[in-house]
Amino acid sequence: QVQLVESGGGLVQPGGSLRLSCVASGFSFKLSAMNWYRQAPGKQRELVASITSGGNGDYADSVKGRFTISRDNAKNTVYLQMNSLKPEDTAVYYCNYRNIPTFYWGQGTQVTVSP
Repeated sequence: QVQLVESGGGLVQPGGSLRLSCVASGFSFKLSAMNWYRQAPGKQRELVASITSGGNGDYADSVKGRFTISRDNAKNTVYLQMNSLKPEDTAVYYCNYRNIPTFYWGQGTQVTVSP
């Protein structure tokens, strides 16, 4: 079965950096696009970044220029490098794989940006 396991969240000061990782299993990772979403308290889950099977990334306007999505197909892992973090980046971050009509989610990892 599909499994997505995130790690790398934590508490960081504004302006700091974190790198999230998501290890995937149970499907053909190297042939699949992958996504990172986030959900802040009281808000809807939003798409943060996507990466195609070929490695092309796309970003929400709110994170463009600060976040970088990448993948290592040998490790079945997708990453989200987050730089210049802001308090408004505070959220639970989720790894996502879509096999329409099904969306698969990891358990999430908390990112808190606070002085």
